[in-house]
Amino acid sequence: MSTITKRGNKYRATISLYGKGEYKRETKTFKTKEDANLWAMEMELQKGQGKNLAERSTLFPDFYENWVNTVKKDDVREATFINYQRTIKIVNDLFSNIQLKNLNDTVMQKKLDQYASTHSKKTTKELVLKIRASIKYAYARGLIATDFGSLIKPKGIEKEKRNVALAVSDFKKLRAYCLNNSNDEFNILVLLALETGARRGELLGLKKEDLYEYGVHIRRSISPTNDDTRLKTKHSRRDISINKDVFDLVSNLALDKEDYIFDWDGFHQATHLQTLLKKLNIPKTTFHGLRDTHASFLFSNDIKIDYISLRLGHNSITTTQNYYISLMVDKQKKHQQDADALNLLNDLSE
Repeated sequence: MSTITKRGNKYRATISLYGKGEYKRETKTFKTKEDANLWAMEMELQKGQGKNLAERSTLFPDFYENWVNTVKKDDVREATFINYQRTIKIVNDLFSNIQLKNLNDTVMQKKLDQYASTHSKKTTKELVLKIRASIKYAYARGLIATDFGSLIKPKGIEKEKRNVALAVSDFKKLRAYCLNNSNDEFNILVLLALETGARRGELLGLKKEDLYEYGVHIRRSISPTNDDTRLKTKHSRRDISINKDVFDLVSNLALDKEDYIFDWDGFHQATHLQTLLKKLNIPKTTFHGLRDTHASFLFSNDIKIDYISLRLGHNSITTTQNYYISLMVDKQKKHQQDADALNLLNDLSE
């Protein structure tokens, strides 16, 4: 039921709501009786469509925390769930007093822009993706009137990329050094990263039974933050072929191991990698940068993208194209390709 009450020069519309075992009332004041009636009719229509108007007064942070701990808990890997939990405090700080019914793309964009002013665009984008998913769920449950998530744009500070793909000359230098200094277990780990393009956690998750002639089975991933060994996606489960010389080194290393081939070493691989790169006078990069280097090398040598996608364990070729588009032309081939392109264009004027 809805009622319209005149209060001075304005009109107050009231609708009755029922949710979670109790009755509530929603009110809104308008300048004209016509506007009040239109709002009341719209609310009654939404009630008739099964919209959960009674819970629209819920604070967005309360809804988000409940969504993370119920909907997402069993829907994602443990490591991913931990990332979702970390965003609960961020959402609470940004939207502390905002109810679901008062949320829209303008309100949310303004709050997220505040966050973006002190965070990288990558970090902001990860937050926006999670919030978009929660908004989609809220809309499906009738808790908000529209699914405005797609209108929210991630902004942020553009930081220098850390996962830089090495030039071919540096790739060869690093690979040769690791091959010639295989007495150090860490060098074999770096060598295998360059050889396979596998993620660090996937390499640390290798066991004796994961070796085959000549290659490795990727069946698990080790995380420094939790005990979940599941792979990132179902497509991450794959077999990657490797050269015999690399296979022999990994196989010999595995002989003296009882379970995992590589020592996790307190997950200090990033620090060790920087030390090694500095020693060889190679530009800084990360373990994911070694993955990018592997992809870049294959791209630059005209290996088909569908094969590269399978080797990297991507969900689809589109993922490979979108993520590695900047790597499709190797730095040291670019100058020659620039010249070739200019020569072709020059021919048009002859």
